[in-house]
Amino acid sequence: MSERIPTPASPPPDIVRCAYLELVVTDLVRSREFYVDLLGLVVTHESAGEIYLRTFDEFIHHNLVLRQGPVAAVAAFAYRVRSPEELDRAVAFYSELGCRVERRAEGFVKGVGDAVRVQDPLGFPVEYFYQVEHVERLAWAYHLHHPGALVRLDHFNQVTPDVPKAAAHLVDLGFRVTEDIEDGEGTVYAAWLRRKPTVHDTAMTGGDGPRLHHVAFATHEKHNIIAICDKMGALRISDRIERGPGRHGVSNAFYLYILDPDGHRVEIYTQDYWTGDPDNPLVTWDVHDNQRRDWWGNPVVPSWYTEASGVLDLDGVPVPVQVRTDAGEMAVTIGADGFSYTREGDVDQGFKLGNQL
Repeated sequence: MSERIPTPASPPPDIVRCAYLELVVTDLVRSREFYVDLLGLVVTHESAGEIYLRTFDEFIHHNLVLRQGPVAAVAAFAYRVRSPEELDRAVAFYSELGCRVERRAEGFVKGVGDAVRVQDPLGFPVEYFYQVEHVERLAWAYHLHHPGALVRLDHFNQVTPDVPKAAAHLVDLGFRVTEDIEDGEGTVYAAWLRRKPTVHDTAMTGGDGPRLHHVAFATHEKHNIIAICDKMGALRISDRIERGPGRHGVSNAFYLYILDPDGHRVEIYTQDYWTGDPDNPLVTWDVHDNQRRDWWGNPVVPSWYTEASGVLDLDGVPVPVQVRTDAGEMAVTIGADGFSYTREGDVDQGFKLGNQL
């Protein structure tokens, strides 16, 4: 475990919520088929090289930017802040940490004004903005809704070698930890952190990083997720379903994980819980508990632990990946020497469907 990132004397920006992801894709036509034709995200604007998309309940310009590029990766994890003055705070906060900081009064993408982008101490490209173009909120446009309608951007999930280091840095930014996964020796395998009063705006998952594990969009109901599965089956693209549908233990949410044409992972997510009280309790899960990742005890496919998307620096160059040195979650639970349980103390039965590896 590496040394903790120092806490700046400068106050952090007041973050409201995760707002959009800028994603580089290698084939914009195929990506449009996935995000628009399959998932039904709403097109706010498109050009030869970019598509701006939003969910049905959204009123800001976009929740996802797809940009054509040579390498599939993440260009920015973007958060909205509470006021224009928070951008000054963001500059001071990250400058004190010695991070690279860029500010553009005209914004970095269409529809967003004055914005700050940084390469944070964990290696992730992060944007903060307040000024944004408003667009029509389509929550009441039921004639446009489809059975799998995506209603909001819910969270990011980021892969990082040192979860306690990453979580502590986000706590310095004003995030609160809602849930985590640990073992009896004190190794932390993942942590969920929030600004809005849900389970998370982002999560830090232990692994080689910095990388994006997934971006998650919310639906209103479980049946919306089932409809997406049925549609993918009908289109004969069920091989893009990586995991689920199922119910998480962590977050209590119903989930589905699917892969876009570049392998970027998208979660469809619904029905987590309120976390807005000041004394909301931390929920800690045992890494050996079968039901932490899937409440029904179904095993996790290995690719879900090992595969993730790279990230770019502020010049658009891929950021080198640092190897995790702490134990990995897959190895300690489903590896050759690992174990897991359905009932505490029951180490012989393991996964109800048997060992995967």
